[in-house]
Amino acid sequence: MTVKVTERDDEHMSHEALGHGIHIWDVHQQDLLVGMFHNESDAHNYKNELETLEMRRQAQDS
Repeated sequence: MTVKVTERDDEHMSHEALGHGIHIWDVHQQDLLVGMFHNESDAHNYKNELETLEMRRQAQDS
């Protein structure tokens, strides 16, 4: 499973969000958007949670 966190680039933000200095971090799992966060640490925490759940599932399947 691939989970990655990326900061949304300006081309994918509204003019209002850019004007207010808002940053958004996207969490993708298997190249699908599964979460959006205003705080980078929250995005990484969610990524870690997804990875932990996947490891548990794999361990149960073994």
